[in-house]
Amino acid sequence: MLLSTAYCPPVEYFALLAKDFTLSPDGVIPSVASLEACENYQKQSYRTRCRIAAAEGVEDLSVPIVHGEDRRITSVRVDYSVPWVLRTCRAIDSAYYSSPYFEHYRDDLFAVLEDRRETLFDLNLSLIRFFLDKTGIACNLLQTESYAPPGSVPDDYREVIHPKRNNTILRDLSLERPYYQVFSRKYGFVGGLSIMDLLFNEGPDSILYLKRL
Repeated sequence: MLLSTAYCPPVEYFALLAKDFTLSPDGVIPSVASLEACENYQKQSYRTRCRIAAAEGVEDLSVPIVHGEDRRITSVRVDYSVPWVLRTCRAIDSAYYSSPYFEHYRDDLFAVLEDRRETLFDLNLSLIRFFLDKTGIACNLLQTESYAPPGSVPDDYREVIHPKRNNTILRDLSLERPYYQVFSRKYGFVGGLSIMDLLFNEGPDSILYLKRL
């Protein structure tokens, strides 16, 4: 399975990571996924943004980057000259302070954000590993060593999960259904949100949404 890097990726991203993760009498068999490490940075994608459900509706959170000549995804640096981490933490606090499991995961998530990883790739990798651990998904994350053109490798989801395109991943995995959300009475169930939305609302039961065990 091939995925692009992503910032606090959407629920569908983690459903894919959980797809081949199995529990057997002999123990845990992790899934395996490769993150695209040889592409050039692409703007207006989940590489630098995520979506949360806030009091006023869906809100995009983004990571500013330093615009330089080197556009390789592993070389793109995060711009800490603006207080985006503080603004992000405040937005998450405002959106999820009343969710059932927010206090349980808040400090650990904010610690990852406040760690000031130099590159976007390293920041995203830290966040993906954080959410894998908290949702209980066992997955071996690899990094590509060369670039494969779209359509040239099987299970290529690099451009399938995109903020401007709908996907059928949850439906295809027979996982498409609502879960509890703080503002569901106001807006109904909202799909396509960051994995943090599921984790803050469902806590340790998140794995039961991401995979039929």
